[in-house]
Amino acid sequence: MQKASVLLFLAWVCFLFYAGIALFTSGFLLTRLELTNHSSCQEPPGPGSLPWGSQGKPGACWMASRFSRVVLVLIDALRFDFAQPQHSHVPREPPVSLPFLGKLSSLQRILEIQPHHARLYRSQVDPPTTTMQRLKALTTGSLPTFIDAGSNFASHAIVEDNLIKQLTSAGRRVVFMGDDTWKDLFPGAFSKAFFFPSFNVRDLDTVDNGILEHLYPTMDSGEWDVLIAHFLGVDHCGHKHGPHHPEMAKKLSQMDQVIQGLVERLENDTLLVVAGDHGMTTNGDHGGDSELEVSAALFLYSPTAVFPSTPPEEPEVIPQVSLVPTLALLLGLPIPFGNIGEVMAELFSGGEDSQPHSSALAQASALHLNAQQVSRFLHTYSAATQDLQAKELHQLQNLFSKASADYQWLLQSPKGAEATLPTVIAELQQFLRGARAMCIESWARFSLAVSAWALMATQTFYSTGHQPVFPAIHWHAAFVGFPEGHGSCTWLPALLVGANTFASHLLFAVGCPLLLLWPFLCESQGLRKRQQPPGNEADARVRPEEEEEPLMEMRLRDAPQHFYAALLQLGLKYLFILGIQILACALAASILRRHLMVWKVFAPKFIFEAVGFIVSSVGLLLGIALVMRVDGAVSSWFRQLFLAQQR
Repeated sequence: MQKASVLLFLAWVCFLFYAGIALFTSGFLLTRLELTNHSSCQEPPGPGSLPWGSQGKPGACWMASRFSRVVLVLIDALRFDFAQPQHSHVPREPPVSLPFLGKLSSLQRILEIQPHHARLYRSQVDPPTTTMQRLKALTTGSLPTFIDAGSNFASHAIVEDNLIKQLTSAGRRVVFMGDDTWKDLFPGAFSKAFFFPSFNVRDLDTVDNGILEHLYPTMDSGEWDVLIAHFLGVDHCGHKHGPHHPEMAKKLSQMDQVIQGLVERLENDTLLVVAGDHGMTTNGDHGGDSELEVSAALFLYSPTAVFPSTPPEEPEVIPQVSLVPTLALLLGLPIPFGNIGEVMAELFSGGEDSQPHSSALAQASALHLNAQQVSRFLHTYSAATQDLQAKELHQLQNLFSKASADYQWLLQSPKGAEATLPTVIAELQQFLRGARAMCIESWARFSLAVSAWALMATQTFYSTGHQPVFPAIHWHAAFVGFPEGHGSCTWLPALLVGANTFASHLLFAVGCPLLLLWPFLCESQGLRKRQQPPGNEADARVRPEEEEEPLMEMRLRDAPQHFYAALLQLGLKYLFILGIQILACALAASILRRHLMVWKVFAPKFIFEAVGFIVSSVGLLLGIALVMRVDGAVSSWFRQLFLAQQR
């Protein structure tokens, strides 16, 4: 062969593998399009007048600012139970003594003494629980996807709209100190910065001590509008010692002293935010989606009363991204364009002395601005890509239109506002939560359906008594139905033995196209749960579209232009998984070619996998052809039905 032919052929084979990997990655490790659109004060998030006529006022944008300054203390890996108040234990029972419990006593003291000034929340974090992805979520309000986790070690500047950009655009002075990851994410964004190296997880004190050297002098100077301090000691202590080590108690006690010092220096127009970017496992690690990793602490405090009621006995659970729209509106900034978080409406109530009606109206106004921004984002995003489910998106937009119309009517008819306000708030919250759930479904979760299907074929192979070695072949299968033998025929017994051996591969491959119905089956099960009797009339009113749903098989007819593309993608994913298996067997046989067991184990395993791949690929083609044939028959039936109706 010619040199060029060899290279071209190898390049073509490599391209096929690259294409398979890219295709599989696009479905398994979902990604999303990062829009570069930005919100601005000159362009409100939607039609209608802004609340309180705030447009044009100094320091105001979509909504008049409630705080002039914010101190954001980010304690890396501050798990929720690290900050959870420790109530008095039951008499005659010994108190629970763990190194990380009760060390942030200042939070509990503030919550008890000034209940209208502070709140502790359980911040629900979206995986992956790696620092860079959490910083993106805490500044953009978006959902970094799983494949973004690799960039945790080589951060790039954030191109999406974010709080830091909005602050600098508004002329606010942002001072940062701590983890140098921020330097790469927001280059040149800070009026003053003190960066410290973050990668040495064995070092518990360098970053924290560096922050403390500058924190109080900077705060006392007054030359700042937003002060951000990102401490790393707790996270590094978790990686080095774990949360149950005495060193963790020391680091948390140090953070408690930091919070006390900040509270003593706060002025009335300043909001203190103490947050963890993620939690940690019992071993002190993070990155996954276990309960301890996705549960972080969030504490808010202001010298002036901002909460109309006392804290609940159990802290409220809020999505981490909800902090972004909340801070934006509290500071009089536009909500970042790509935010999908829901404002923490309680902070817009006006304090303990405010009237219930005015508090509810302020909450509805904040939620409506938030809903307008999210609706605008969904519209822009869906026009640029096909990631989001069309029908669910349509339902959400209908819900938003109804909620927005009810809100505008409420402003024009104050007499009936008291009865309508709870319904409007419920509708707006349902839209925001539905939008976030849809985005999570599309971006931040990955489906194991195809992988599990391929693994089930292998599991069935072994569970039916087969082994990938020649002595384990069920030769007696050749005589099933033919006790007298086959005479001189050889292909029939070979076919029977092959069918017995590779039946699982064949059946699962033929049935693979049925996985297209799996999302609709899950949806219908979820719909049955949601169709239980609603708790109140408001719930019944805001979900009228759930009363009637088409049969799930008919849902495939909603987008016939995507049907064959979905079949192609499904088939390629299945072939890719099978290809990975045979590639692994080929590598094992090659590497262990001089092993004493190569002819007994490794070579037979490769042969079985190769034959199984051939059988599965043929079965997959048969299954797809069968589904296409059924689809053609259904299409023909629909056409005949349509023509009959026209007559």
